[in-house]
Amino acid sequence: MYETLKGLAAQVLMPLPMMMVAVVVGLALRQFGLRRLGGGLCVMAVGLLVLVSWAPVSDRLLEPLEQRYPAMLKPPDAPVEAIVVLGGGWHPTPEWPVTAQLSETSLPRLMEGLRLWHAQPEALLIVSGGSSEPSEPGVAEGYARAAQALGVPEASLVVLDTALDTGEEARAIVDRLGEGGRIVLVTSASHMPRAKRHFEAVGLRPLPAPTHYLTGRQSRGWRYWLPGAEHLAKTERALYEWLGRLAVKWEHETPS
Repeated sequence: MYETLKGLAAQVLMPLPMMMVAVVVGLALRQFGLRRLGGGLCVMAVGLLVLVSWAPVSDRLLEPLEQRYPAMLKPPDAPVEAIVVLGGGWHPTPEWPVTAQLSETSLPRLMEGLRLWHAQPEALLIVSGGSSEPSEPGVAEGYARAAQALGVPEASLVVLDTALDTGEEARAIVDRLGEGGRIVLVTSASHMPRAKRHFEAVGLRPLPAPTHYLTGRQSRGWRYWLPGAEHLAKTERALYEWLGRLAVKWEHETPS
């Protein structure tokens, strides 16, 4: 039940559905004779949607999350037990190359994990992520296939394909390594602050290795100043992460 409510809240509390509801309510108010109130609500909703689809706003919301931890440009000097790559998305389509099956979130996570693993090949490469569809394999399986195709031996891989969110991933990995394990944690830069809190909450010692940056990639030309879907996506990512961080402590205090 909790997982369903969490997923529903993550969808409903985003700018686009909220502003659409506001427009519908505004139009209904106009139909009932409250033309000024309804019109004002519609204008406000559209204006806010344009605002959060504007790069100067979306970048300011997302940058504090992405810049919280620096990139791991050099592997850690001391050995670690594992390089952990958190799940994202994938499309298991046999007609595509395995790397093409990984989503735009998952591919940079895996590439960063492989880069760091090659510097410490004695460490385990743990790939995680399940599937909400029982008939489909989890993204961890896609990671494993791609990693093996890129030269990682099966003996170095640990595939954890049951976890459906970051909290479950953290619990699955502490079950595998035990508390106090020193790991390199690889995930998207905006997701790293929340992910690190999850892993620390279960007793692991994660070293952040953020990747997949969304801000700072666009030049400040004229396109930067136009509202766009890619900027709305950055705002949604920021809101999703801030909402998720509110639930971290509660999730780990609630019995599974």
